[in-house]
Amino acid sequence: MQITVNGRVLNVAAEAETPLLYVLRNDAGCKGVRYGCGAGQCGACMVIIDGKPVQACDVPVSAVAGKSITTVEGIGSEEKPHPLQSAFVEEQAAQCGYCITGIIMSAKVLLDSNPSPSDAQIKEALSKNLCRCGTHLRIVRAIKRAAAEMSGARS
Repeated sequence: MQITVNGRVLNVAAEAETPLLYVLRNDAGCKGVRYGCGAGQCGACMVIIDGKPVQACDVPVSAVAGKSITTVEGIGSEEKPHPLQSAFVEEQAAQCGYCITGIIMSAKVLLDSNPSPSDAQIKEALSKNLCRCGTHLRIVRAIKRAAAEMSGARS
């Protein structure tokens, strides 16, 4: 089957029920998509599918044929990071960093639809992402910083 990841069409030889997470990591080389719980409970594997945040461990690859999948690798690069990626670095919003790629993906969906979210809206958007490091305040600051930068770039 064919799937589209970060704008590239890939031919995948996986079984239809294989979790998208495994295909993204093993076949597409998207190592930013992390295995956390494997049960759709932690958000470490969060990706964007057709504009919505989706936990990749919970979706069979057959369900994404014909859909656009974006991973953290598809929103920015080391040379040209997305404003969210830059803001997370500038605010030191990661401690261990394991959950951060999933959080960034959830935040991107939020900012794509709401360029100036409140703290409550940010927390709601991140409700499916777990972080045990205690950097929650820095995460919220990073998202607000990225929102400000992105809205400045839009004007």
